[in-house]
Amino acid sequence: MGADMLPGLAMTLVQLGYAGMNIFSKLALDAGMNPFVMVAYRQIFATAIIAPFAICFERRTMPRLTKTIFWQLILCSLFGATLNQCLYFVGLKYSTPTITCALNNLLPAITFLMAIPFKMETIGIKRLPGQAKVLGTIVCVGGAMLMSFYKGSLINIGKSSLHWRYAEQMADSNSGGESSSFIGPLFVALSCVAWAGWFIIQTKMNKKFVAPYSTTSIMCGMASVQCVLIAVTQEHSVEAWSLTSRIRLIACLYSAAFGSALAFVVMSWCISKRGPLYVSMFNPLLLVIVAVLGWAILDEKLYVGSAVGSALIVIGLYAVLWGKGKEMDVPTGKTIDDNEDHGGDIEAGDGDIELPKILMVQPTKPANGNINTPN
Repeated sequence: MGADMLPGLAMTLVQLGYAGMNIFSKLALDAGMNPFVMVAYRQIFATAIIAPFAICFERRTMPRLTKTIFWQLILCSLFGATLNQCLYFVGLKYSTPTITCALNNLLPAITFLMAIPFKMETIGIKRLPGQAKVLGTIVCVGGAMLMSFYKGSLINIGKSSLHWRYAEQMADSNSGGESSSFIGPLFVALSCVAWAGWFIIQTKMNKKFVAPYSTTSIMCGMASVQCVLIAVTQEHSVEAWSLTSRIRLIACLYSAAFGSALAFVVMSWCISKRGPLYVSMFNPLLLVIVAVLGWAILDEKLYVGSAVGSALIVIGLYAVLWGKGKEMDVPTGKTIDDNEDHGGDIEAGDGDIELPKILMVQPTKPANGNINTPN
């Protein structure tokens, strides 16, 4: 009983880690930190954290790095780390943690749409699972548009008894109406498009190159160079790179350790135990946690447009996941053939990943190759 609850507990802790990352990052951005500088530091620190794991566990087992794999790694770093995180943190700067987390739930719907041209997904409009995926995608997009274009009246849920004086000071210094801007939601939605593109490239690469720690350390290393170049072109002041401010240092280290390194290891283990669909279902939990923390600590205001839009996105998310789950639930003996006939839908177990023994003792199932590196 206890062992069965462990993946759920682990994913709950991951979502709590993400929530903290969003809160600390928002405070650092409100304190004046450039989002591109923050992403550059995150990639540098994440590389330093992940690289020792790659050296210890995959030094002798890493597959040969061919020219094709090398170019796929470059694309993975560009879409999965650089574009995804740069766009996300710019969106967070001009929005609120709650709105960014809500819009992040667009990812499954966007991935579904982008995977269709590559024959990784099929619509199957005549079947109930296909109809659920299409309808869920429409509902998700509708919820995102509602959050972006409609604010509505203020929902009075009272004042929090918690007061973080530093957060109040940052909110006062940043009270320029940025949180209601259309720019924030737009950039967060674009980050989901980049993230979905990374899923597609990563899936292709995992067929021939299965080394999760090495892949992540190489990808973060390449992204470090890319993000530094972008940050230098956008921010010429040397002071902007200073980490003497405590909140800046905490935000960069926290996002690298909990948002990249630790989250990657834990989600890899959870995927090996329960599959990618199980991991995806915990995404809305982040929205709830951040909404509560944002109201309690950052004194975020809740409006009708944000509340209704968030609800629609979560409903659409579960519709897409339900449809995908039903498609993957095929009879024994037909899994591989049916999968190929229906456009190569990816199932848990494709692209086996063997985690270190300290993380996965006596595994009974192969791990999935589709690693979900977070924002």
